[in-house]
Amino acid sequence: MNFAQLLFPDFSLILCGYLICRYTALNRPVWQSVETLVYFFLFPVLLFHSIVKSPIDVNAASSLIGAGVSLGLCAIALSYSLPYWPVLGKRLNQRDHAASAQVGFRFNSFIALALADRLAGPGGLLMISMLIGVCVPLFNIGAVWPMAQHANKGFMRELLRNPLIIATCTGLAANLMGFRMPQWLDPSISRIGASSLALGLMAAGAGMQLGTLTQGKLLGLSVLSIKHFFLPLIALGMSRLFQLDPMQTTVLLAFSALPTASTCYVLAARMGYNGPYVAGLVTLSTLSGMWSLPFALGVLR
Repeated sequence: MNFAQLLFPDFSLILCGYLICRYTALNRPVWQSVETLVYFFLFPVLLFHSIVKSPIDVNAASSLIGAGVSLGLCAIALSYSLPYWPVLGKRLNQRDHAASAQVGFRFNSFIALALADRLAGPGGLLMISMLIGVCVPLFNIGAVWPMAQHANKGFMRELLRNPLIIATCTGLAANLMGFRMPQWLDPSISRIGASSLALGLMAAGAGMQLGTLTQGKLLGLSVLSIKHFFLPLIALGMSRLFQLDPMQTTVLLAFSALPTASTCYVLAARMGYNGPYVAGLVTLSTLSGMWSLPFALGVLR
């Protein structure tokens, strides 16, 4: 499988956003409006639709779901623990860590769906959809928590106001209650989802300032190491602990090695944090997927 080809569309959209913002009249004021549209409307619609479109059979996939949730909790714990590591913790910018910790555990769901389809067909798509359904709410809560805490904002107030968490929680509840999108409405919702992905990635590129990465090299290396090296190793351990079958193990390993979510930038920017730094990490994570996916699916599997 050509992982570079799989990841190229995301990377090219980030690059387009960067070049358009820097070298045309479509500069920062334009992209700030785009970020607002993506954050409050396009991404919530995408998340809700991606969760409700595939039925979640909790009983049939309890082992895979248990392994995925356990993997996610380990990733969140590792990302949060960085400031407490000996030597390393004292050299990290606490505010940048609050914004970038999410890069260590969130994932790009579109790449997940494309990869699962190529690896395992319809069965793989169903499995990755179940992981998305149960992990997206968990990961979005995990992403908001450190930023709300560090900014001295009420955590529950931020959760209740966060459109991404509202969309994922209502989507999961709707899925479990058997709700399905009406067929006549599905094409329109799908197009909104596609536009959210493109605009979100371009907004990340527009907001990126590569110079900010040189100021937080140690933090960036630590977060990306968790995402692209330690998570596949933990996923391998979870597959054995939960006694997953070969297809489930393949899906979990692929899930663990995915590039981070493009919404990391939008969330950090909208909550008043260092968005350009997080945008740079999103770009590096997209590139890092070109070696972490072969590592997980070729070496570990």
